[in-house]
Amino acid sequence: QVQLVESGGGLVQAGDSLRLSCAVSGGTFRLYNLAWFRQAPGKEREFVASITWGTIRTSYDDSVEGRFSIARDNAKNTMYLQMNSLKPEDTAVYYCAAQGSGTLTDGYYYWGQGTQVTVSS
Repeated sequence: QVQLVESGGGLVQAGDSLRLSCAVSGGTFRLYNLAWFRQAPGKEREFVASITWGTIRTSYDDSVEGRFSIARDNAKNTMYLQMNSLKPEDTAVYYCAAQGSGTLTDGYYYWGQGTQVTVSS
């Protein structure tokens, strides 16, 4: 059974940085495309960033391009999201997803439980 566990969320001030981690167990991590999504209160879950397996390609939503960076460590079965210059509008529950592709939630098979990120102004 594949399990995804996010960590690293918290309460920060605008302009601060956070690094989220997503530890994956029970599957073939190195073969998974991976992604981060987020869901703010009252809003639908939305795409943040993705990273492919093999020849690494990354993709970002325009709202985080240049501020967030996605990475993976196949030796540790872990994906990361480095978030810099955080804004209050980045406040959301952040979810990691695996085995899929694209920017839609329906495109991924495995999901974590989420980690809360709150950015105060």
